[in-house]
Amino acid sequence: MSFTVIIPARMASTRLPNKPLADIAGKPMVIRCALQALQSQARNVYIATDSRAVLAAAATHQISALLTDSAHPTGTDRLAEAAQQLGLADDEIIVNVQGDEPLIDPELINAAAQLLAQHPEADIATLAYPIANSEALFNPNVVKVVCALNGQALYFSRSPMPWARDALASGEPVLAPGLPALHHIGLYAYRHRFLQRFTTLAQGPLEKFEALEQLRALENGARIMVHVISHAPAAGVDTEEDLKRVRAAYTNRL
Repeated sequence: MSFTVIIPARMASTRLPNKPLADIAGKPMVIRCALQALQSQARNVYIATDSRAVLAAAATHQISALLTDSAHPTGTDRLAEAAQQLGLADDEIIVNVQGDEPLIDPELINAAAQLLAQHPEADIATLAYPIANSEALFNPNVVKVVCALNGQALYFSRSPMPWARDALASGEPVLAPGLPALHHIGLYAYRHRFLQRFTTLAQGPLEKFEALEQLRALENGARIMVHVISHAPAAGVDTEEDLKRVRAAYTNRL
């Protein structure tokens, strides 16, 4: 199995200004992400950024990095430009690791890449884990995915799904025993040819209503395979509290 990891990193975070360069035990967060990715089986790891400060930080820590257009609307568009700059083959597998996941398990990166490698008919591979309580099931900030028996994604939604008709008949928000409800993890492996096609596709109505980019792929007939892990991975960094938690985790490692 051969694959490339690309870590999109933009500086314009509204909740945490300059988030990619936030210090975590002496290294910028995006560098921590790259160091985790380098522990995977990836052939190469690159940071794709719109910031010369991030580029300089990568050089300081001997991490490969690419300067990309600052106008990209999403990390996926930045990913696609970086892949083009690198001249990757059409069938190359590219794993998109978010730049705010400094605790990401390298085995999750391997799992996404391996799943796509095992399914040449698929365009994307991603991950999920079982939902364990009704609070998560009914939380619109928790993205759910339902799959076919072969592991192919059928739909992603912010709504509770699948809907347990009988268990929910009373109107109480409960998690039915045995319900195959899955919490989607935003880690993706793409086949390069599809990644480039994806960025040319217009948003469809499902993506617009749900505000979920992966629905654009499904709306255009793409096949997404889902690898189910047993439990939630380490959370990323969205807030100052998240950053404190991650800093504490690294301090405990030292």
